[in-house]
Amino acid sequence: MEGLRIPGPTPCPAEVLEAMARQMINHRGPEFGRILLDVTAKLKQLFQTKADVFLLTCSGTGGLEAAVVNSLSPGDKVLSVSIGFFGERFAEIAKQFGAEVLPLHYEWGRAADVDDIRRALEKEPEIKAVLVTHNETSTGVTNDLAAISAVVKEFDKLLLVDAISSLGSIELPVDDWHCDVTVTASQKGWMAPPGLAMVSVSPEAWRAYEKARMPRYHWDFGKAKSFLERSQTPWTPAVSVVFALDIALEMMLKEGLDNIIARHARVAQAARDGVKSLGFALFAEEKYASNTVTAVAAKEGVDIKKLLKIMREEHQIVLAGGQQKLGGKIFRIGHMGWVNEEDIEAVLQALKAALPKAAVQ
Repeated sequence: MEGLRIPGPTPCPAEVLEAMARQMINHRGPEFGRILLDVTAKLKQLFQTKADVFLLTCSGTGGLEAAVVNSLSPGDKVLSVSIGFFGERFAEIAKQFGAEVLPLHYEWGRAADVDDIRRALEKEPEIKAVLVTHNETSTGVTNDLAAISAVVKEFDKLLLVDAISSLGSIELPVDDWHCDVTVTASQKGWMAPPGLAMVSVSPEAWRAYEKARMPRYHWDFGKAKSFLERSQTPWTPAVSVVFALDIALEMMLKEGLDNIIARHARVAQAARDGVKSLGFALFAEEKYASNTVTAVAAKEGVDIKKLLKIMREEHQIVLAGGQQKLGGKIFRIGHMGWVNEEDIEAVLQALKAALPKAAVQ
């Protein structure tokens, strides 16, 4: 499909795809070691952190599991700030490993309220960590992570952040915002194929690691750190994806992080303005609307599933539907990573042409 406009995987530049065609090399040898250290250094620049950063061969969900098991012990109280499908997934991971999850749920489409978080932390002083999704792709909402972090750190709690669909596209200075474990993934704003999660680990997270007793083996940050000191990963990495990510990071640094963030803001505004000009409403409260995915509410007389089918089959543009309870009620336009205003204009023109054919029968 030419027009892949879902919230991940996202399209990859030709240079990135070409890098994957390289022959395999020894993942324990000096050549891969140099690439690994170079990629790690570039990621630190884009994470805006001096903390440890590791590559994990897995999806973003694997990175979330790593964040949980390296920071917590069974029975630890955890505040889960959930504004959608992926926030609930983060909480479920913690619950599966024995954490006592205290849910703070919001109606899908809304952002978290920092005053609610403060009250929850005041009420339960034994809470050890707060789980939060920075950018919720299921609803097209971006939480005010800077404000959330300020409250979490006011109470001296760990902050575990799902930044899978935000970091590298939306402002998130990891150190300045005191994020303890921050998770992202290669197939989102990083312009690379799926296969890698990238995580940062703060000094506070390392102190928690020393006391954490949840079972871990493959996701052990201690192993990742020990092997990185030898320019290696503990397990066989997704070598081809590392090649691809290396090129993508070079492209990102050449463009500059500030320019990348500004470009995503422009593209997102074009998407929001465009769908509203077609008579749709945003699903998210516009103040918190995401700059990496626009969630669009269904409007009367339009069959969303039919609309997505027409877009895919007649216009070769793939959009995402709603997840779980939002199935048939919204559609989503992904615009993160390798994207510009012309890409969004093509989506909007195709939507305009498809709408008359997508009427409810």
